Amino acid sequence: MRICRLLKPNLRSFFATQIRMSSDQLGELGKGVGKGGGGGGAVREAGGAFGRRQAAEEEMYFKRKEQEQLAVLRKHHQEEIDHHKREIQRLHQEIIRHEGRIRKLRLDD
Repeated sequence: MRICRLLKPNLRSFFATQIRMSSDQLGELGKGVGKGGGGGGAVREAGGAFGRRQAAEEEMYFKRKEQEQLAVLRKHHQEEIDHHKREIQRLHQEIIRHEGRIRKLRLDD
């Protein structure tokens, strides 16, 4: 349950990142205000090489965050799979136990 609570904010930001990255309104990032790059601080507003560099660093940051979120999600799914496999084994042992009891009852008759 604890992992599920941790995933919910990550999933929300993951989808927000996807929307942000697929937006056609951005233009070329880091080109400055009015040139498709938008605002985002003095460096990005000025445009030029530093603006493009900052935009690239921001994109790398979001890419890394996305990779971290995917890793958490993969780990969560693997833990769920392992849990279900253990549950299947436990239930299989219960079935064998019950079948043994039925056999014993038949032999007693």
